[in-house]
Amino acid sequence: MKRITIKIGSNVLTRPDGTLDVTRMSALVDQVAQLHREGIEVILVSSGAVASGRSEIKPSSRHLDTTSQRQLFSAVGQAKLINRYYELFRDHGMAVGQVLTMKENFATRRHYLNQKNCMTVMLENGVIPIVNENDTISVTELMFTDNDELSGLIASMMDADALIILSNIDGIYNGSPTDPQSEVIREISPQMNLANYIQTSKSSFGRGGMLTKTNIARKVADEGIEVIIANGKRDNILIHLLHEPEETVCTRFAPKAMVISGVKKWIAHSEGFAKGHLTINRQAAEVLRGDKAVSILPIGITQVEGDFEKDDIVRIMDVDGNPIGVGKANCTSAQAKTTMGKRGNRPVVHYDYLYLE
Repeated sequence: MKRITIKIGSNVLTRPDGTLDVTRMSALVDQVAQLHREGIEVILVSSGAVASGRSEIKPSSRHLDTTSQRQLFSAVGQAKLINRYYELFRDHGMAVGQVLTMKENFATRRHYLNQKNCMTVMLENGVIPIVNENDTISVTELMFTDNDELSGLIASMMDADALIILSNIDGIYNGSPTDPQSEVIREISPQMNLANYIQTSKSSFGRGGMLTKTNIARKVADEGIEVIIANGKRDNILIHLLHEPEETVCTRFAPKAMVISGVKKWIAHSEGFAKGHLTINRQAAEVLRGDKAVSILPIGITQVEGDFEKDDIVRIMDVDGNPIGVGKANCTSAQAKTTMGKRGNRPVVHYDYLYLE
């Protein structure tokens, strides 16, 4: 394992009153520093800015809406958070760099590659990238579900060998985590049904819950990246996960053996940016779901919805409305409507730019 992405949740970095848990943060930095000395490249996706700001400032106005409060707390808390990371890593003789991003920065291939290049250069120069969503300018409809979603995008984008999601519980349980009879599911295969195990409740300070974590974990594991959900409040958890994986309690999502291209990894996480969707007939859907590598041709399309340009992201649906995949359009929506149902035309979505779910 040469490169890992580690996501540290708000409930790991904050105390119950919302203040930053510097002791826990310091312990995690010590572990990351040890891994770095062992030759492992680490990308940190760190929550905690909003919670940190909440404990630092009391708004003078009682009439701030939720978005304004979040922007205020994030602006103050992000400075406090990155400064603390800077000081803790400096004690180990290591440099860190701040990467603030937004969901829309992943919408185009150019912006996506710009971010990848930035973090690649940092890693090549021994700098730890510390990534967080830029909550100061993100608005609700363009925000990530939470940093679990962001960490999945980063792990995929940076071709990580593993994604470690640190929460405040040991993993996914086969019952309620509060039930003494419940046990952690140690390994989850791609075919395993988790519907009966996942609670939809959210954490105290974060935006997401275990449902988000499992959805992201499954998608990333499908791309060939190992995903681990573990308890970030346990002592030396990162060291144990990498050096004593069999003895360490956690949930591991087994990665698929298949390797997909970098552009398909980008497309796999681009569903939220789709400008339209294509409905294909039953025969075309059956072929796509088979083992053959095929493109989406106009003759198999029964409906084109939305207003998209060439290179925009589109969803692919079957006639029953079930999702099949996501792809990059090879033409405009107007051109797709003109050629749909006809033979002898170029693909509307080429296989090289198609990700099947």
